[in-house]
Amino acid sequence: MEVRKLSISWQFLIVLVLILQILSALDFDPYRVLGVSRTASQADIKKAYKKLAREWHPDKNKDPGAEDKFIQISKAYEILSNEEKRSNYDQYGDAGENQGYQKQQQQREYRFRHFHENFYFDESFFHFPFNSERRDSIDEKYLLHFSHYVNEVVPDSFKKPYLIKITSDWCFSCIHIEPVWKEVVQELEELGVGIGVVHAGYERRLAHHLGAHSTPSILGIINGKISFFHNAVVRENLRQFVESLLPGNLVEKVTNKNYVRFLSGWQQENKPHVLLFDQMPVVPLLYKLTAFAYKDYLSFGYVHVGFRGTEEMTRQYNINVYAPTLLIFKEHINKPADVIQARGMKKQIIDDFIAQNKYLLAARLTSQKLFHELCPVKRSHRQRKYCVVLLTAETTKLSIPFEAFLSFALANTQDTVRFVHVYSNRQQEFANTLLPDSEVFQGKSAVSILERRNTAGRVVYKTLEDPWTGSESDKFILLGYLDQLRKDPALLSSEAVLPDLTDELAPVFFLRWLYSASDYISDCWDSIVHNNWREMMPLLSLIFSALFILFGTVIVQAFSDSNDERESSPPDKEEAQEKTGKTEPSFTKENSKVPKKGFVEVTELTDVTYTSNLVRLRPGHMNVVLILSNSTKTSLLQKFALEVYTFTGKIIWW
Repeated sequence: MEVRKLSISWQFLIVLVLILQILSALDFDPYRVLGVSRTASQADIKKAYKKLAREWHPDKNKDPGAEDKFIQISKAYEILSNEEKRSNYDQYGDAGENQGYQKQQQQREYRFRHFHENFYFDESFFHFPFNSERRDSIDEKYLLHFSHYVNEVVPDSFKKPYLIKITSDWCFSCIHIEPVWKEVVQELEELGVGIGVVHAGYERRLAHHLGAHSTPSILGIINGKISFFHNAVVRENLRQFVESLLPGNLVEKVTNKNYVRFLSGWQQENKPHVLLFDQMPVVPLLYKLTAFAYKDYLSFGYVHVGFRGTEEMTRQYNINVYAPTLLIFKEHINKPADVIQARGMKKQIIDDFIAQNKYLLAARLTSQKLFHELCPVKRSHRQRKYCVVLLTAETTKLSIPFEAFLSFALANTQDTVRFVHVYSNRQQEFANTLLPDSEVFQGKSAVSILERRNTAGRVVYKTLEDPWTGSESDKFILLGYLDQLRKDPALLSSEAVLPDLTDELAPVFFLRWLYSASDYISDCWDSIVHNNWREMMPLLSLIFSALFILFGTVIVQAFSDSNDERESSPPDKEEAQEKTGKTEPSFTKENSKVPKKGFVEVTELTDVTYTSNLVRLRPGHMNVVLILSNSTKTSLLQKFALEVYTFTGKIIWW
């Protein structure tokens, strides 16, 4: 009977909670939550959201209902900041994506179903943790271990950002964010964001290393740097968090005014330049992630085709404004080297397109790393790779020899041959190794054909006998050598060991130090602003311990110095006695707290002076007790004082 009553009580409780949740869902009005009118602009909505978010953030507002209020504010902003969701809410009273008469007729059914899907007591409360295997299976393929994180995730974070969730068993908040997390993971993983899950119960070392002291926690990793997510776990906030991890200068906004300067930067940056034409007013996240992944190889620009001031570019390059278009420019800015156009740009399509155009037609060797990529070491006779190197002087404008070399490279059809050039004045040791000992090439360009044999710098090569002027005869001679090389690799008869190339584009030491200091300051500021007290306790404990040790040492030293000064400064009367040769000690029955150098204090030991003289001894001090009788006190006490005159301390007689 009692079991039946308990069952009825549970059922009544569930029905009551369902009714309250349904009523609260029906009463939810994002305009009322943010305190804006239905005609408010996006700027007003964003301003209201920032104001309320600062006021009701759980880390700053200690009100018991602050967390729920903050979630409502974030949910309201997610609806009103999205024009499609806002339109759906204004028309149908809901932010769902389904529209039309059918949704309007089934509004109540949809609201109840929507609530049921987001009500977690049915599976996560009553069946938890018996249903934990089903819950954990969602994150199983993303689980991280410490070695995997250190050896793979951190190095890979220099190419793409990672979003990592810290979870644990018996974490009801972790269950609450699972639907949002699953939706965000599915979206961001397709865009190229790395995903990871750390179980704090099994990977305590990794969780401690990441600085996660509570679950659930969400953090981002980029360039090996960890940043914590501090907002409400909703889709829009997580997406903005990932976007905030990326550097702000990855993609340049390009218009008619600056497109010539942007595309002409290939010579200075030694990179191809990419332009994306699209109708979106903001740069798509997929394009930003692509720019971050290939930032070392290409420069990226974005053109908003709906913006006034881009008509000249769209007309010059014959752009279809109704579909996203990617153009890659190399040495020639008037004509793109490659084009791709698709209504649904997918990550794999963009990656394949970029990978085929990572280098210029005749890239400049600016570092040893680039030399390894452009001119790889020979692996076998079937995998020969030859490099045709133009050794030329540095000029601000394209010289005739370089333009002729570039046109020759453009006409090349052999996939085993790569064309590169080197500035002789910047890479003097490299150039001198390939040039013969002759004054013929002084101040002139030269062409060498080389094949790398090992990573230590050993190459076989052949340098054209005459300087490269770019004439038709020079092109004919070079073409003959390349045709002959296909049949007879022994044409490369000279051998040498090339020195490593100096990194021309590396920042100077001062800039590297400045960048590091800036990153460190920003990390400290972010920790102070966002970290909760529990996360900051180790740092605060270290700071207060250091201050306590420092000030404690200073205070003790100050007292010690003052005591030494007092001991080293006897009264004038005693100094006068020393000068006149009077060594007769002074006898007193009063206890002197500070012993004086060169002066013997004699104190009678009584029940009053016992505690102060024997029990409370100062560190480093010693008391001598002399036991006397009334008949011998006068004679022996004076003689004993003369014997111990050189000691600093006290004599206690009894």
